[in-house]
Amino acid sequence: MFAWWGRAVVRLRWVVLAAAVLLALVGVTWGTGVFGSLTGGGFEDPASESSRVQKRITEALGSHGADLLVLYSSDATTVDQPAFRDPVTATLDRVRQRPEVASLTTWYDTQEPSLVAKDRHATYAMIVLRTDDEDRKRDAYDALRPVLDAPGVTTEVGGPVAIQATATDQTTEDITKAEIVSLPILLVLLILIFGGLVAASTPLLIGGLAIVGGFVLVRLLAMVTDVSIFAINVITLIGLGMAIDYALFVVSRFREELAAGHDTGTAIGRTMVTAGRTVMVSGLTIVLALASLLIFPQAFLRSMGLGGMAAVLLAMLASLTVLPALLAILGPRINALRIPLPWSRRRAKAGPVGATAPAGGWARLARSVMRRPVLYASGVIVVLLVLAAPFLKISFGGFDERVLPAEAPARMVSERIRADFPGGNTAPIEVLVSGASAEQTQRFADQVMGVAGVTGTRVTGSWDGSTLLSVGYTGEVGGDVAKDAVRAIRDLETPAGVEVLVGGRPAIDLDLLDGLVSRLPWMALVMASATLVLLFLAFGSVLLPIKAVLMNLVSIGASFGVVVWVFQDGHLSGLLDFTPSGFIEPSSPILMLAVLFGLATDYEVFLLSRVREEWDRTGDNTASVETGLQHTGRIITAAALLLIVVVAGFATGGIMMIKLIGVGMIVAIVVDATLVRALLVPATMRLLGRWNWWAPGPLARFYRRYGIHESAEPQSAVTTEPESERESRHHAFTK
Repeated sequence: MFAWWGRAVVRLRWVVLAAAVLLALVGVTWGTGVFGSLTGGGFEDPASESSRVQKRITEALGSHGADLLVLYSSDATTVDQPAFRDPVTATLDRVRQRPEVASLTTWYDTQEPSLVAKDRHATYAMIVLRTDDEDRKRDAYDALRPVLDAPGVTTEVGGPVAIQATATDQTTEDITKAEIVSLPILLVLLILIFGGLVAASTPLLIGGLAIVGGFVLVRLLAMVTDVSIFAINVITLIGLGMAIDYALFVVSRFREELAAGHDTGTAIGRTMVTAGRTVMVSGLTIVLALASLLIFPQAFLRSMGLGGMAAVLLAMLASLTVLPALLAILGPRINALRIPLPWSRRRAKAGPVGATAPAGGWARLARSVMRRPVLYASGVIVVLLVLAAPFLKISFGGFDERVLPAEAPARMVSERIRADFPGGNTAPIEVLVSGASAEQTQRFADQVMGVAGVTGTRVTGSWDGSTLLSVGYTGEVGGDVAKDAVRAIRDLETPAGVEVLVGGRPAIDLDLLDGLVSRLPWMALVMASATLVLLFLAFGSVLLPIKAVLMNLVSIGASFGVVVWVFQDGHLSGLLDFTPSGFIEPSSPILMLAVLFGLATDYEVFLLSRVREEWDRTGDNTASVETGLQHTGRIITAAALLLIVVVAGFATGGIMMIKLIGVGMIVAIVVDATLVRALLVPATMRLLGRWNWWAPGPLARFYRRYGIHESAEPQSAVTTEPESERESRHHAFTK
């Protein structure tokens, strides 16, 4: 299949490039409009108890939770003095008449103590917008923001809509900054890797095409389903990173084939049969890993899955179509505009394609590892377990304003209200009591007051036999006190015929965590099954796919441990510029698991593809590992370095959730490309010997017939030799 594909792309190279140019134009002109098509939020489970409460309240009362919190403060005057009161009330009276406003609550109207700061130098107004649509809320916020300022006092705007608008704007700014910073660095590194400007530019071209193509796909998806704004970060990060990885692998193999004396057409055919096969297996593995996010009901995780799948598919397809078409046109000119580098000559020592006695640092490292496989494997496992240890004390909490930079006004409003105002909480627990008499409702409210951590209850709505109680609590919105209070209220005994449902932000966070935990085993099953099947089809082995899954989990565990140590415990918070919350938002590790599992398998496929190619050619397990690591070690290291540069651009952004994922990815990439692929994989392959390539008879026959096993050289008959000869050779190799 891949040989045919290579010939077809060479023959249709101009058509393929024309289609790529058309896609790029559509992406730049129409696809970039995706920013205006995406939504915020999406962290809740629509079928959860908290979501059902929210739906019933909205149907009965309309929008009732404050969308905007407008904080007015002055160091010189108090809320009671005319210099403060008059401009604020005049401003809010005008705002109340605006068509975007459904209701506006102030201390001046209600004398509610919680709306005035303890020192009486600040007050805040709660605005409920007239629309329930997230996009229209953003439009309403943009229209209202200029008229909220009161002369003579300081005005700051917060609340859910302002926080989401700030996050959206920060995301756009971070993407722009990351691209401006990372692209020049990537170009310089690619020049150092390839030694020429033409070869160095091709991965960036493929990366740019993957990004704009991903924008087009996601904008199309946004027409039929809600897609979160955070999906843009994943598209840019994964699309650029994977495109560069795949292009690096394909271009390196193409240049290797040219250096071996093949003409352009033959070199592209052999490149597609080898590197092209590897790219397809890797791409499909990552896509299926990200597809595991689709089993979760939260729009946020589904959006991340869809965005990541779109980006990886575009990166894979561009590397299998546009890139070989471009190479067919360039031919040997891929080496044009060479820049002489001191290490260029040393690379030739790696030997031509098919060399049986590889020379070079990576081959020497492989030989060293395979002489002492138990020592190397034990040492690496100990290091990985030490890195993973902090994960054992992980604590989960909800998404809050601390996802924003510390200087963001929307964040400062929430923090100021929590610190300076009585009660200090803008996200109460909401308890809906239905079918109860007034006396029963009051008795239940008294029971709620007895729950640990509860500071007060008040009736905030009543309709058709239902009463809505707003429950205050101590601590943070996503803290343990709030979650324990939700559980305790749900466990309270209720009279026969009375229904009690608990919602509000703390309940949403708790339901999110419970929902993620319940579906996590299914996610793991999808990822593991897809990886096992694809790696078996690629390599014809039963043990290697199982070993790959286990190694992925170990390296991901190390990454999770570092994330907990940094973001939960607060280490390096000054250097990374974030505010530690003492817990981890639960959807972030789920997203990291899907992304990192795919990336870890990516490097496994890069290495094992070359090892399998040598095994098919020689049947020598030890030499195959040496040759495979020699030919791919530099490429995997270079790919890891380039991906780290891409991820670092996002890890330095202002959104803490993306920063957390970025740091986790960097740790996982470093661990995977060094400790795991360079040391642990050769050690375990030496210990397994010829069992690396073992498969039961029926599966071996299935692989020979249906497996993805094309290679640049004819397959040897090693895997079908008699059992007695197989055992004797296994003993010889593992002796």
